[in-house]
Formats: sequence, C-alpha cells, structure tokens
Amino acid sequence: MKKVMLIEDEELILEGLTNILDWKELNMEVVHKAHNGEEALRYWKLQPVDIVITDIEMPVMGGLELLHEIRNIDKRVRFIILTGYDEFEYARKAIHLDVEDYILKPIDEEKLELTLRRAYDKLNEIDRKKAVNIDDEAGWLCFLRGSLEKEEEEKYLEILPKIAVGQSVYGGVMKIEIESLQTVKISDLLVELQKEKNLRVIYLSSDSLFILLYTTDRDENEVYKFFLSLQNKIESTYDVFTFISLASPFNDYKFLPACYREIMKLQKYQVIEGYGSCVAPGTIKNRKSEDISIDDSTLRKMIFKKDKEAALSYIEDLFINNVKKNSAVEDIFQMALQIAMILQNIKSEYNLNDRKNMQNLIEIIDRIYHAEDLFTLKTIFIGEIIQIIDYLHEDDSQYTPVIKQIMAEVEKKYKEDMNLKMLSYKYNMNASYLGQIFQKEVGCSFAQYLSNKKNGDAKDLILNTNMKINDIAKEVGYQDTSYFYRKFKKCYGVSPASLREMKKY
Repeated sequence: MKKVMLIEDEELILEGLTNILDWKELNMEVVHKAHNGEEALRYWKLQPVDIVITDIEMPVMGGLELLHEIRNIDKRVRFIILTGYDEFEYARKAIHLDVEDYILKPIDEEKLELTLRRAYDKLNEIDRKKAVNIDDEAGWLCFLRGSLEKEEEEKYLEILPKIAVGQSVYGGVMKIEIESLQTVKISDLLVELQKEKNLRVIYLSSDSLFILLYTTDRDENEVYKFFLSLQNKIESTYDVFTFISLASPFNDYKFLPACYREIMKLQKYQVIEGYGSCVAPGTIKNRKSEDISIDDSTLRKMIFKKDKEAALSYIEDLFINNVKKNSAVEDIFQMALQIAMILQNIKSEYNLNDRKNMQNLIEIIDRIYHAEDLFTLKTIFIGEIIQIIDYLHEDDSQYTPVIKQIMAEVEKKYKEDMNLKMLSYKYNMNASYLGQIFQKEVGCSFAQYLSNKKNGDAKDLILNTNMKINDIAKEVGYQDTSYFYRKFKKCYGVSPASLREMKKY
C-alpha cells in the first residue's frame, strides 16, 4: 500500500482532499496531513511517503521549496501540485521539477484519481527496475545530476571504466523517436551501441540513452562525425530515428554533472533541428539571440474577424519562414510563450477558459516545453486558434444589438471613464436590467469585461515596448498604479513586472 501526504493551508480543502476519494480502493493510505511545507518536512523525516499532494502557496514554506527539499533526499517520490490561475508563475517553474501533474482548483475528482493511478504505476516501475539491476534510470539520473551520497556514488563509479591518462570523455544523450520503436526494443539499441569500442551506454528512460565515449582524439569535429556515423548506423540498421546532443569533453568524473547539464540544455535544440540531427557546443556557438517579431494586433484582428485561413497562415509563417536553422532555441520558446499569452488574453476577454476542450495557460506552457519539433509547436496553436474562432462565432450570434454596440464602444473608448450607469442612460435602459443582460450574454459583468480589455492592451505594451509600468497603467486608463497591479495580477496570475521578466526567459 502506497503512503500519501496531503499539504494544504486551508483546512476545508485539506479535509475535502481526505474524503474526496476511496484511498483504500486505490491501494493507498493518507498517513500525514500538514498545513505548510515546514510541518510537512518534519512529518517526512519521521516517516517518508510515496506520493505528496501539495498546494503551491502556503505560509512558512511553500510547495516548490518543499519539493526541492524532499527531492534532495529522495528522487523516487511522486509530486502532485494543486494550483490556481493566480499561481501561474510558480507553476511555470514547477514544469522543470519532475512534477507528476498539476490539478487546478477547484479540484477535479476524476483527474486527481487518474493522476494518482499513474503515479502508483510509475512507482511500481521504478521499484521493479531498481530490483532487477543497479543500472536503473532513477539511480543513474541521481548520479548524473550529482545528487547521491558519496557511498552511493562510489557504486556507480565502480561500474564506469577508469579514465586513462591522456583520455578525454565525451558525453551525449540519444533521444529516440518513440514511434520508430514499433518493431525494435530499446534494449536492442543499447546492445548494438555497446559493440562500439570505447563506448559506455546507460539506460535513462524508455526513449533516452546516455552515451560516454572514451578517446584520445582531441579533435572535437572528428568526435562529432563519429556520433553522426553512429546515428546513421542506428537509422539504417533499425529504421529508428534519434536526436543526439553532446557536451564539452572532460577527464575526471567530478565534471560529469556539469557535462549532463550541458547535454540537457542542448537537448532543447531538438525542437529546431528535429530527429536525425546531432548538436554539440561547436555547432551552435555562432547562433545569435534575436527577437522574433509577433504582430499582436494583426493576429487578434484575424481571430476576431473569424478568418481561420489568415490566422493559420500567420502562425505557419511564424514557425516555418521566420524561424531559421540559425535561431537560438530560447527565441523559439519566447515566441511560443508570447503567442500563448495573446491567446490567453482573448480567452479571458471573452470568457472562454471554461469551455469544453479549451486548455488553460499552464497546460499550454507544459505542452510547449514538451514539444519535440516545430510542427508540434505549431499544431498546439493551430488547434487553439480554431477552437477560439469556433467559440467566438458561436457566441457572436447570441448577442443582442445593444450588447454588440456596447462591446464596440468599449473597444474604441475603453481608456475613458466608462461605467454601466452612463451607458444605460445613453441607451435609455435601466442600469440594473442592462447589467443582467450583459452578464447573461457575455458571461461576465461589464466591469470585468472593461478590465479584461484594459489589461489585455497593458499586457501587449509590457511585452512589446520599453514603457514604464506606471506609464502603461495611465495609457490604458488606470490612474492608480497600485490598483492596476492588483487588477492585472488577478487577470493573468502574474504581476506586470513579473511578466516583463518572463520576456527575457
């Protein structure tokens, strides 16, 4: 039976989590309940658990800090994060922390159960591999990251060949296209690679192998050619496609964690290069970082005009024509993040977030960082745009003429002092009745609609200009900068200053 710890600072939610599922039926047991990370860590040290379900923002110690603390002790434990839209910045950071999944509040019972079952299976798989062989992925990953105790580290060092005098070691990760593994087992590839002289191959996961080449050849270009020939051999023999990223050479295993970090950083270039490619520090050193221009207003107009063909052609042009092979990978992810924010702005403005099949911002960003190529990235946004246009078209037919007029007036005059009372006088209607109609047809109050419009334009200015935040607040109609900060964070889950920092990411 797997042990579970629940961490939530709100007592009502904590009790709800305790009673929402039949834990016994899941073969699990809730052994600890805590109200903050510090309390949870004390419980953990007394009795470790297999699965941790935690909120992000809590007093004393938050969920991400707790995750770091426990990960330093145990890499096996599975984490499930509870989050709200206003905690987007925290959740974005958690993408890189091996989190099992994110459950948005209010908690979806079905999703929580599915995530727990998946965590249960993953724990069993980790335990099975560890029982069979020391060459288990969890152990090797800890070793490569430099997070093992010295005694444990020595066990893995004994398995690796000694580095001879005058030898250099080149590390690389071979990422394998899962779809091409239909008729071949990854163990077959591992055995094939081990036939090569001076190679040590380590199984990391179902689609990744870590490779170490021991050589006296100091010519990095020749080493690069060797890995290319290895890649070509795998492709021609097994019809399996791979992507390889290499690191700078080292001559002492104490540099292995730095080598692994460099390799994984270059793995991101798969999104540009695709399978069948190999990258090394020398192949990307001349790439320059530069902004890829996104015309926010043009894309928005295409979507609002419901011109699918034009909008999809614009996205196609961004990803295929503007993104060149010499682009830095950081520019690609920055561009994708900007598009995600533009679409999120539209969804918030027209209250589409809760519509069927509509993904939230956290889910979109998670997909962005797991995309394997430009086609996959492009497909994420094509699907979102089609969905948004379909919902806008569906909603547009439901608006009465007076609501359409008010929405058009907001578009033109939102910077001015506007309120429902003034508009009701203009259209000769009762203010309360007009408010009810607006809420019913648009899905939010007039004040919220106006706020979404102001914040949307503010977001564009933050991302696309160097204007000061207080000047942006005034530009979109907020005279009180503090009030603007509160409304903006409520809308996007991040402060204006944090959003501008994300632009540099």
